[in-house]
Amino acid sequence: MRPGMVVKFNNDLFSVFSVNHRTPGNLRGFVQAKMRNLRSGTMIEHRFSSEDKVERAALEEHEMEYLYDDGEYFYFMNTENYEQMHLTKDLLGDAVGYLVPQLKVAVEFYEGNPISVELPATVDLTVVETEPGMKGASVSNVTKPAKLETGLVVQVPPFITEGEKIRVSTAEGTYQERA
Repeated sequence: MRPGMVVKFNNDLFSVFSVNHRTPGNLRGFVQAKMRNLRSGTMIEHRFSSEDKVERAALEEHEMEYLYDDGEYFYFMNTENYEQMHLTKDLLGDAVGYLVPQLKVAVEFYEGNPISVELPATVDLTVVETEPGMKGASVSNVTKPAKLETGLVVQVPPFITEGEKIRVSTAEGTYQERA
């Protein structure tokens, strides 16, 4: 299980928002998952033990290219037939922080309806606002917040400056490296 995945659970479709693997002391490990019901929109948390089986929903997947947003809708184009469609911020969830024009994403459809967007593992984004870098700052565990072109804020090393392109992990929302 990982965030963005769509699973069948209790005869309903759920989109996985967050997954936390825990191994408490001398007890068996489990996975705490936060999921959104795709029919009702309600969020639930469920604890899966290591013996639980989770079925991934059979979905159609189409490669789409993100074009732009008009504040309410986010517009995508199918790269095979050039058909355009729009998705809402509710459906995209946290993915909106990683969407830049010409970004190729996989949009998953269930029975003809779009239900989720699978982002690439990393996205290159431009830093638009951060504190000035410090000379000789090479301590590896010191970070500072940086606002990116999409509005997303990530922690970056002190040597990153405004205007630089950085690579961000879409799974964890963390800085990876300079792009």
